[in-house]
Amino acid sequence: MRVLITGGAGFIGSHIADVLDRRGHETLLLDNLLPKAHGPQATAPDVVIGDIRDAALLDDLLRGVDVVCHQAAVVGHGLDPSDAPDYALHNDYGTAVLLSAMYRAGISHLALASSMVVYGEGRYECAEHGVVRPGPRRRSDLDAGRYEPPCPECGAALSPDLVDEDAPIDPRSTYAATKAAQEFLASAWARQTGGAVWALRYHNVYGPRMPRDTPYAGVASLFRSALQRGEPPTVLEDGRQRRDFVHVTDVALANAAAIETAPAPGTLTPVNICSGDPHTVGDLATELARAYGGPPPRVIGGARPGDVRHVVANPARARQLLGFEAKIGFKDGITGFATAPLRMPAAIV
Repeated sequence: MRVLITGGAGFIGSHIADVLDRRGHETLLLDNLLPKAHGPQATAPDVVIGDIRDAALLDDLLRGVDVVCHQAAVVGHGLDPSDAPDYALHNDYGTAVLLSAMYRAGISHLALASSMVVYGEGRYECAEHGVVRPGPRRRSDLDAGRYEPPCPECGAALSPDLVDEDAPIDPRSTYAATKAAQEFLASAWARQTGGAVWALRYHNVYGPRMPRDTPYAGVASLFRSALQRGEPPTVLEDGRQRRDFVHVTDVALANAAAIETAPAPGTLTPVNICSGDPHTVGDLATELARAYGGPPPRVIGGARPGDVRHVVANPARARQLLGFEAKIGFKDGITGFATAPLRMPAAIV
């Protein structure tokens, strides 16, 4: 198949291209090389430098394409709410332009990079009230070191559990809101056109080629960047917040499965892309510091606005529908990541 990968020069997109090339697919890579993700570095000659908001460019590139793998986005927590226009312009308007061009080109199969951030908090159970959805954590609780969200009905302690794809969408950051909007746009497009979409809800992706020294990178990159500067990784809250850390090689294999597997027409099908082996953020910092040979992490408390406590995923649907199971374990993956090449420092613009 001929596959257009938007964001094809990026962290995840470049790994997807590698996997698809090995599997005999023809790849076409589009990337606008945002400085906050790429920095001053050379780019492979087969990357088309351009913007998904350029409708004329897309009309040209999509000729003969069978599947679109949409990775292009502004990612991460960002700086503050002043980032919102930039996130919406790239992530949501860009996706709308792409979907429109796909309709004109008669392309009906989309693999969309979504994110676990659309869930907000993960799945929780109260001993008395069963499954509940906690509200946003109060600043007064966070300042006092009370990080666990209470039951919204009785205020009791909750037990975190695996979140599945049928959980309500409840974005709690600008980035999360734009990823949710991408899913809504793609779902509407599928209904209107008979197209078919896999929404791959990535959990915490890490691995070689992550951008370093940028607030737009994931927590693994922030920790690794600190170690590379000779500093201890800085862990917010108490370090016990739980996440699912999945290696980028596994994420690339999941995308290949989504490209090679036709989703149900007229629908968007969300799928968790995760390792199925959750760990705490403190575990990540400790294991990475050990593997790198750097100073141990420093737990400083506090939390950023919009941060959630626990999000860990149920991998069953990915296994059932895509035949995908992560292959790289936490210890092996983090050990390799400790010395893997990162991208040059990215500028903040």
